[in-house]
Amino acid sequence: MRINKAGLGSWHRHVKRKGYPWFPGRQMLLLLLMAGIVLSAGCDGPRLPTPDHPPDAKPKSPINIVISNLGMTFPAGMDENDNRYLNYIEEQTGLDIRVNTPPPEVYNEKLDVIMSSGNLPDMLHTYDPVWFDHYAKLGALHPLDELLDQYGPNLKAKIPAEVWDRVKYGGNIYAVPSLNEVTGVELMYVRKDWLDRLELAPPVTLEDYYEVIRGFTLDDPDGNGQQDTIGLTLTSKLGRSSPFFGAFGTQLDTWFERDGKLVYGNILPETKEALAFFNRLYQENLLDSEFPLNLQSSVHEKIENGKVGLFSAAWYDTRGPIAANKLKDPNAEWIMLEYPTGPEGHSGVYGKDVIRGYNVIPATSEHAAEVIKMLDFIVSDYKTLKLGFENEIWRWENGVMVTDFALHDEHLYRGIYQSLVDVPDPVLFKERLDSLGDFNLYNNLEMINQHIIPNAFYGVPTPAMSKYSKKLDRMEDVFTKIIMGIEPLDAFDTYVEQWRQEGGDEITKEVNEWYTRQEAGR
Repeated sequence: MRINKAGLGSWHRHVKRKGYPWFPGRQMLLLLLMAGIVLSAGCDGPRLPTPDHPPDAKPKSPINIVISNLGMTFPAGMDENDNRYLNYIEEQTGLDIRVNTPPPEVYNEKLDVIMSSGNLPDMLHTYDPVWFDHYAKLGALHPLDELLDQYGPNLKAKIPAEVWDRVKYGGNIYAVPSLNEVTGVELMYVRKDWLDRLELAPPVTLEDYYEVIRGFTLDDPDGNGQQDTIGLTLTSKLGRSSPFFGAFGTQLDTWFERDGKLVYGNILPETKEALAFFNRLYQENLLDSEFPLNLQSSVHEKIENGKVGLFSAAWYDTRGPIAANKLKDPNAEWIMLEYPTGPEGHSGVYGKDVIRGYNVIPATSEHAAEVIKMLDFIVSDYKTLKLGFENEIWRWENGVMVTDFALHDEHLYRGIYQSLVDVPDPVLFKERLDSLGDFNLYNNLEMINQHIIPNAFYGVPTPAMSKYSKKLDRMEDVFTKIIMGIEPLDAFDTYVEQWRQEGGDEITKEVNEWYTRQEAGR
């Protein structure tokens, strides 16, 4: 009797998609199949075991994982538990993977709810180092060293030793980290056709930028006879503002070395100067009045519809809102700019931490080995999961990677699984970006990489960070109020004092203790 393995796989996926219990159904199916084999053996000769389905095989226990859907959507008829890439991972590893994707808007809160429940999954993925630090110190997570030695050769080979050191507590590893592929995000883009119409040169200094922002607001750069354009736009919580803080030699949420000590960028006098610059723009109606409410999609819509000609772009926006604007207005011409240089000669943008996310296994999991096997496979088959299926999504032509854009975009959901263990591959990265079209993506990242203002603190969150971070983050609302004139500029000084009193001094002390240890070890 021949067992149709493809049919079993199809039935398995049907069970997962419909949410039927897996164990009872599969046990019954196996019993029926084995009964059929026994009956046929009486006619066809002795029963011979096969490598794939030995006679004493037990049903696989599913592994349950909680991950973010990254805001992705699935093609019709697919979901997070039934799609080509998850099915591919299962077929290659022999694992049965059940996926739970809490909504991105409440993802962190949901992780806390799950950890406090009595029904823990086998793996969770978090992007929050404070969250990881909290549960590692509680003893709620499974140590991974022996599992990695036995089941994670590719993980150990592709993730640098210094990164593993950052997910250790008491000498033991408690997370499989996912790495950032890019070092930074923001760079300046401008509509050259608007500059040309107003006879303005590409801005370099902060004062040059002010003049361009003023002209783009008041001097009808699109030539439609109406004053309906925006000089500069930001998103809520001061998103897309990094180059302007960089012009003053500071960055939000970044630690700097000053006179042998680490200090927090949010409380530096330079940050007050940056807020004063934005307040000037706002009071003169040169800054988008809707910025406190702007989502990223709101900014994209304004750019696409020709209302914005200057903004701090994400490196991939040339393939997004800028490309969309060019489709609507064939005369639109966008160029990359130098970062604004401030009065003291400073410029640059924030950098991204090397660790993007953390895969952790609750201490109660009975399937920790299977989780490590899954993650090890993901990192080992990086190209398929990163780019999509070869000769379908992409192919080689005369040594050049060619991508089918429509299929590439339809299959973007693969990133939900691949990004669990992202590892940089510079050669493949450039080939992939170049294959996506003439959007200057690689050059954008090269520009950013040359102007990163590094964060001097890169250790695990300190105890005081875990204790006070949420409260201190809420206090930053005063920055927006200062820009809008709701609070005076001197409210910044009050914020600094409150920040220090409400846990900031304790955080600073711990950060400098870490810094002293780092310097001693050099």
